[in-house]
Amino acid sequence: MTSALSFYNILKFSTVTCCMMLVLSSLPTNFSHAAESEQQDEVDPGFTAYLGALRVEAEEKGYSADFLDKAFATISLRKKVVKADKNQPERKLTLDSYLSTRVPDWKVKQAIDKLAEHNDLLESVSKQYGVQKRFIVALWGNESNFGRIQGNHPVLSSLVSLAYDGRRESLFKKQFFAALQILSEGHVELEAFKGSWAGAMGQSQFMPSSFLSYAVDGNGDGKKDIWSEPADVFASIANYLSKEGWKGRETWGRQVKLSDKFDLSLLNQYSGLSKSKMLSLRAWQNLGVTRFDSTALPSVDIKASLILPDGAKGRIYLVYNNFHTLMRWNRSQYFGVSVGYLADRIRKGS
Repeated sequence: MTSALSFYNILKFSTVTCCMMLVLSSLPTNFSHAAESEQQDEVDPGFTAYLGALRVEAEEKGYSADFLDKAFATISLRKKVVKADKNQPERKLTLDSYLSTRVPDWKVKQAIDKLAEHNDLLESVSKQYGVQKRFIVALWGNESNFGRIQGNHPVLSSLVSLAYDGRRESLFKKQFFAALQILSEGHVELEAFKGSWAGAMGQSQFMPSSFLSYAVDGNGDGKKDIWSEPADVFASIANYLSKEGWKGRETWGRQVKLSDKFDLSLLNQYSGLSKSKMLSLRAWQNLGVTRFDSTALPSVDIKASLILPDGAKGRIYLVYNNFHTLMRWNRSQYFGVSVGYLADRIRKGS
């Protein structure tokens, strides 16, 4: 990325990712909880008809009339959700400014405290899934500020409103029916079924389809409660990373420098996250990449990608397999670096 990439204007999905990046890349920071919870009661005949057609589809999927009566009675058109989707702010920022807001010192301290508070549980989850504790906590902190900011929008209403808008109808219909399945399985009560304006849910901010693929009942109570149960939250985050290829004995990457030896005209050829551009550390060293302090790269048998989120004049990183896994969680390089940066500071204890 040669220009500053805004975390808020990324709207990319893939079949293997959480779909949560749609939500978290575009969430306006000026959305108050009061605005989130405001219902849109205006009658819209088109929406009423659309809701009726969804009800028929749901019946055809085998849901009982009693279940659907209760669920559909809560659904309303939320025009603020549609407006938020259409008017996502575009912000120009650098990685430095992004990290200063996403990983301030107070969040680092809280992350360290949270790891200590939940250490026994995190240790158990880490051993089970092969994901280091600090990365579980770093994702938890980045996604929901350790569970404090989950969104207060009724998930069903948000998803139906966005589907009705029509721009990505098939996507949001899929999420809606996944949400119905979550509700029918009893993982969350209807009145507590809340999330971000685009439908990302809980402390891990999973979209409904991702919940069905990755959420885990970590405490064995029969529910996958990513809204309030730490065991389920941590296990779900770790399960996602594990299923998407995380390597528990490796880290995510390191900040590096390009020495005078590096041929800048070859940056396009060598940089980027394509697997074909991953080279050994020895190969990068031979090309002129050094540690950030200008010393030689470590002599470790591992492949890495070279990324320059702000171009050659900004921060430069060699990133490993685990960073590629973070890119499946959210396609923003800024986001991936912020998770790794927070995890590193947790490890250092400051």
